[in-house]
Amino acid sequence: MVIVLGFFLPPVSIILMTAPIILPPLKAAGFDLVWFGVVMTITMEMGLIHPPVGLNIFVIKNIAPDIPLSDIIWGTLPFVILMAVAILILCLVPGIAMWLPNVLLPTTR
Repeated sequence: MVIVLGFFLPPVSIILMTAPIILPPLKAAGFDLVWFGVVMTITMEMGLIHPPVGLNIFVIKNIAPDIPLSDIIWGTLPFVILMAVAILILCLVPGIAMWLPNVLLPTTR
């Protein structure tokens, strides 16, 4: 859902629309909200560069009008794949996202 919203909306709008709906059930289920914030941020950014309607694709096209749109889209695909792999790894090993907060604030976690 967040990836599809990222096609059309900036991340701040997505957070404001989805956070009141998503966060209470996640908190009740015991999910770590910092981990969820990291995953959601990566997912939103993936939606911004994901073809066919990613907003950043058209920003790049306006900055460099001499580059064909198809080249820009093909250029974003490796980043989309890397972000999808990062989300998969974060879901399988959530400690990766929580390592730095646990080091900086060891008493709160």
